[in-house]
Amino acid sequence: MRLALFADIHANRQAFAACLDAAHARGAERLICLGDIVGYGADPEWAVDTVIDLVAKGAIAVRGNHDNAIGVPSDTMNAEAKAAIDWTRGRLSGEQKQFLAGLPMSREEDNRLYVHSEASEPTKWRYVRDTADAARSMMATELQITFCGHIHRPGLYSMSSTAKMTSFVPTSGIAVQLLPGRRWLAVLGSVGQPRDGDPAASFAMFDTISREIIYHRVPYDVATAAALIKANGLPHWLADRLPLGR
Repeated sequence: MRLALFADIHANRQAFAACLDAAHARGAERLICLGDIVGYGADPEWAVDTVIDLVAKGAIAVRGNHDNAIGVPSDTMNAEAKAAIDWTRGRLSGEQKQFLAGLPMSREEDNRLYVHSEASEPTKWRYVRDTADAARSMMATELQITFCGHIHRPGLYSMSSTAKMTSFVPTSGIAVQLLPGRRWLAVLGSVGQPRDGDPAASFAMFDTISREIIYHRVPYDVATAAALIKANGLPHWLADRLPLGR
């Protein structure tokens, strides 16, 4: 089965729509949303409704920290993020808020774990920044492959049978086989707010038979997404960072 994996959509309609189109064009048979459907961006209603519809059609979705903050205010977010969450909370319907609150922290499927931040303590929203962080997450689950997001930068980590760690930044469009003799943690880039210096939206495809993962970058209408952020009175930095990919 060909899985399409999305993380950190952040209410960016232009980016998510472009990624969905790209995934379907590449034969996606199952969609996985790794959290942070809302926050930062200007189209939270559309983003949540889109994921609700996808889940009704068989997609899997888990909860991110921005999704969680709609119902449980966070004391660790910066001022811009809090402003966006407060604005988003006022835009969402009761049904949409209930959907976000009901999302699981993680989901297991065959030999795969889907989680927003990492596996050791998902509710602490820790970032996977290096091999030590990745190893902590891998050791917390018996499953061979973990898919996560949260840091807005793509990365691949693996652990050998002797606990030796390797890591690298995947190249867009190049398949990497997740070999069965190792354990893997695949960190997705962000759909709606990339922070690796490339403004193009990021998602990945994973083939469960060949065990190949391919990271993809998708150009989208950044100017419109940024203009809508400003038009809705959200902090301008949330718009200004989009064309920078930061």
